Amino acid sequence: MRTASPNETRALGRRLADALQPGDVLLLYGDLGAGKSEMTRGIAEGLGVSGPVTSPSFTILNVYEDGRVPLYHFDWYRLESAEELYEMGMDEYLGGDGVAVVEWPTQCPEAIPETCLAVKLTPTGENEREITLTPMGDFRTINI
Repeated sequence: MRTASPNETRALGRRLADALQPGDVLLLYGDLGAGKSEMTRGIAEGLGVSGPVTSPSFTILNVYEDGRVPLYHFDWYRLESAEELYEMGMDEYLGGDGVAVVEWPTQCPEAIPETCLAVKLTPTGENEREITLTPMGDFRTINI
């Protein structure tokens, strides 16, 4: 899939949210500025989250509970080890009662669940993005 603007990336996230279920884990891959936050904002909008959705760069996790299912938005960029995640009860959120979105999953590969959806965002121009969805483990195929 291709998007040509941040608004289109957010719209794609809204469509993706329609197919998400409690327990789903999405891993967002992409360099800085690839559109991971815009994708997450779209997912949040699609789940019915009201209010601003900000990057949890310094808190590691932001929880939004006002949508049709909770949204657990992780940013693993600043993690030193998986221990930090386990200390904060990450296993309650990944595969739990809501949808978990993880930015920078490569920072803590040992914490990645077997069943998840890999979402790769690749800039192909100033505002253009190539976005691929790859089911991992037993994650179902999603067509949007």
